[in-house]
Amino acid sequence: MHIPQLLSQRFADAIARSPFADQVDDIQRLAGMIRIAGNPKFGDYQANFAMPLSKMVSGSNPRDVAQQVVDLADLDQICEAPEVAGPGFINLKLRDDFITNNLVAMLDDPRCLVGQVDSPKKILIDYSSPNVAKPMHVGHIRTTVIGHCLAQTLAFMGHEIITDNHLGDWGTQFGMIIYGYKHFGDPNVVAADPVPELSKLYRLVHQLMSYHKAVSSLPKLDHQIETLSLQREEALKEAEAVEGKEAKKKRKLADSISKKIAGSKEGIEKAKSTIKAIDSDPEMKSLAEKHSSIATAVLEETSKLHAGDEENKQLWEQFLPHCKDEINRVYNRLNVSFDHTLGESFYHPMLRKTVDDLRERGLATESDGAICVFLDQFDAPMIIQKRDGAFLYATTDLATLKYREEEFSPDEILYVVDARQSEHFEKLFAVAELTKLTTAKLVHVSFGTVLGEDGKPIKTRSGTLIGLESLLDDAVEAAYQVVCDPDRIVNLEPPMGDDEKRQVSETIGIGAIKYADLSHHRTSDYQFKLSKMVALSGNTATYAQYNYARTPSILQRNGVTEKDVHQRVAESGLILSHPAERDLALMLMRFEEALSSVYDDYAPNHLVDYVYGLAESFAKFNTQCHVLRAESNEIQTTRLALVVLTGRVLQLGLRLLGIDVVERM
Repeated sequence: MHIPQLLSQRFADAIARSPFADQVDDIQRLAGMIRIAGNPKFGDYQANFAMPLSKMVSGSNPRDVAQQVVDLADLDQICEAPEVAGPGFINLKLRDDFITNNLVAMLDDPRCLVGQVDSPKKILIDYSSPNVAKPMHVGHIRTTVIGHCLAQTLAFMGHEIITDNHLGDWGTQFGMIIYGYKHFGDPNVVAADPVPELSKLYRLVHQLMSYHKAVSSLPKLDHQIETLSLQREEALKEAEAVEGKEAKKKRKLADSISKKIAGSKEGIEKAKSTIKAIDSDPEMKSLAEKHSSIATAVLEETSKLHAGDEENKQLWEQFLPHCKDEINRVYNRLNVSFDHTLGESFYHPMLRKTVDDLRERGLATESDGAICVFLDQFDAPMIIQKRDGAFLYATTDLATLKYREEEFSPDEILYVVDARQSEHFEKLFAVAELTKLTTAKLVHVSFGTVLGEDGKPIKTRSGTLIGLESLLDDAVEAAYQVVCDPDRIVNLEPPMGDDEKRQVSETIGIGAIKYADLSHHRTSDYQFKLSKMVALSGNTATYAQYNYARTPSILQRNGVTEKDVHQRVAESGLILSHPAERDLALMLMRFEEALSSVYDDYAPNHLVDYVYGLAESFAKFNTQCHVLRAESNEIQTTRLALVVLTGRVLQLGLRLLGIDVVERM
């Protein structure tokens, strides 16, 4: 049930039958200008097409145009008499019997009146995509939960969804592990417990590489600050010598340079901190001195792997299954799976041909030893092969796109990737358009950063990104403290045992992480606050899950099952006797509208907003409309039906967000 679409079609038919139909352009677009009413006292929906429509109709005013369309519209079975207000707004209030008839239909429909699209698309969604040689970290939570929600929601709407986890299983990170294994690893120790030992080796090599990078960066940063300071002084002097807009422009330039200086100073502090961590540890200092060319050596190990070196290939084949097991363990905990997990290694044999094809077309040329694609709209080219012969992410993405077109022929491909990769995807899409590599619509579903409570990207004290599994553990423990507080569950019957407490905490904690991420528009940064995420009030998964758990509890207290409620509704029908009943019923009928909004903007927060709104409406209903002590049997039946439907829609909405529910909490 998509009420705005229903109303829109009725208005489109009316405009098409009007005397001024031949003067109107794009009737469907105009008729679609319907939104939820800002103030419920004016109705449930508002149509706003009269003003733009009147500009197309000579000698008319918006109110007259609105009234003419209303008079022709077939709305009697849907709305009470529409009201034309102000400069042509059309206020619409749904009939109570229209609402109750649809609630009865919803009870018999496991899809809760959500129709499937008339023209389904084949949509491939590329998300998560971790580097498998190292543990997943907090940076992977956004791509994983956003991509999973889009996949679930669009599939439910009737689209054919293909999910692909484009694993980083072939890059420099494996060169780091191979180098670490050869120089620091104990084969017996690694064989006995491969996952943590390989992680240790990766971290050690990363620390040593970061140390040497920090040492070499200090002189560059000092020089950068010196140069920028001179530029800032010059800009300020020039600002004093001119007036008006030119002076303002120079001061703005000086402010911009000041920010760059601050960034360079911050870089110096980070570099010094990295250096101090190694210099203060004699053992690490000794390793750093012995492995002064570690960055170059790691690249050499990576190049050898890519060139088919027998030893490195054997080590890669030995380590890769263990690395995959590690990330799959996290995916299992998140209840996330994929149709395909084709990593970079799968596409490696295709990269040479990708470069050759672009050169043959005259699109790729050599520049300073590298092979580049120059695009008019960008200052820098897309590099597809470095001077040392190594291929890049861009090369792999072009080969991947060609494979996906040939293998799947998708209508759309969604790349759920950090906003910092925006320029990469702009170039990728531009080259795809030039080469006609695919017929699919390509979309970069970008997202912002997870911040700590200090407003900066969330990291550990050592400056590394927090491990994702550690984050999940913290959320589960926080949920346990809130949901399993002895004072809260003391009256549960039967009492909640330890196993149930842990299962409930896991469900609530994991749900809290996902919901908090999805509740913000994907392009926004957001602060990670566990205490807020697991709170029993406010816009949290815990609040929605708690309201779901109340629905079976209410049925139990009233001594009825869902089957009993179906039978009672069939016998006596439904009647709306209280404003809170009507508000809740209206929220239930807006479920499909929320799902459509998710696809329109590729933004799961629209579904989160709906789930929260439904939970709030139910909480208000639960306070104001007593079920057990209802004034009559008919009123009680209606309230029981609303309880059943709320539980069903909350559970389904949360499932599409990737969140489970519990029956008691």
